[in-house]
Amino acid sequence: MANHKSALKRIRSNEAKRLRNKYQHKTTRNAIKKLRDMDKKKDAEKLFPTVVSMIDRLAKRNIIHNNKAANLKSGLAKHVASL
Repeated sequence: MANHKSALKRIRSNEAKRLRNKYQHKTTRNAIKKLRDMDKKKDAEKLFPTVVSMIDRLAKRNIIHNNKAANLKSGLAKHVASL
């Protein structure tokens, strides 16, 4: 158990950040799945910038690696172009 005030505060803030990161990551993964399941090019092109923005935000905050973000965006761009 933590013995210092600062350690207790760190535990609380770490938990809050963990939950926020988990929520954002799961939301992004659901958006990616939704985009991959789309059949209409028009709808996919409308959703694509939003999903890319979400992926970039995760990479900026070090929730996912920059290269993983680049690979995801590349794959989604190919998928949208192939519709």
